[in-house]
Amino acid sequence: MGKEMEPLFDVKDIFSKERQKFFLIAGPCVIESESIILEIADRLKNISAKLDIDLVFKSSFTKANRSSIDSFRGPGIEKGLEILSNVKKKYSLPLVTDIHIPEEASIVSSVVDIIQIPAFLFRQTDLLTSAGETGKIVNIKKGQFGSANEMNLAAEKVRSTGNDKIMLTERGTTFGYNNLVVDFRNFMEMKQAGYPVIYDVTHSLQRPAAEGNVSGGQPEYVMQMASAAIATGMVDGLFIETHPDPAKALSDGKSMLNLDKLEEVLVRCLSIQNSLGK
Repeated sequence: MGKEMEPLFDVKDIFSKERQKFFLIAGPCVIESESIILEIADRLKNISAKLDIDLVFKSSFTKANRSSIDSFRGPGIEKGLEILSNVKKKYSLPLVTDIHIPEEASIVSSVVDIIQIPAFLFRQTDLLTSAGETGKIVNIKKGQFGSANEMNLAAEKVRSTGNDKIMLTERGTTFGYNNLVVDFRNFMEMKQAGYPVIYDVTHSLQRPAAEGNVSGGQPEYVMQMASAAIATGMVDGLFIETHPDPAKALSDGKSMLNLDKLEEVLVRCLSIQNSLGK
């Protein structure tokens, strides 16, 4: 790689009242192979450095809620964490990954900087408290079936462990069958709880199990939705799953943003945020 990578931001700065710019959580849905993970991390690092955006790299070692039993789930926790650890060593990127059972919390905490609670599991008390007990930042994704006000209850479960480093993520609400909508009032309501608010752009454009045994998606709306969210002035971070060739991705390919289009989205969002005087 040539020269040694400069150290990146301390993720605890996410909670600083002086932050002026949104941060980015990005990466592929699931770890497919070490080579593709390192390729994506390298490109994301270059984009974030060019635009001076703080970046957290995201990918899952396993997916517990795939539509079909035949769907690719990932390499598992041991191999997955090994690959994520290599991302951190090579690119100095902070990491986030999700857990699905309480026993995984202490294991992943040795590698990642942020532990993520999946939307389907945001009410699971033991999962939330086990994540909180690690002392790591905990990102709670709002369930598709839940309200913004319910996120306070989920956050209190983490706080009960003495850990108040919590982020809340909006990812859309179930609207009929196979569709999600984003209620932009949720950004304001979750912000009132006093935690950083994240908008999961690509998952909010997913169409769960819309195509039989796989989920569909509408990534063509990423630009508009991300821009509108930043324009509320209530969003501290954007969560965007991305891949260099979504058509060949092994998970959520139809909702992930093509990596070639990410910079354009971020430039637009930065422009909007600057216009707000932030």
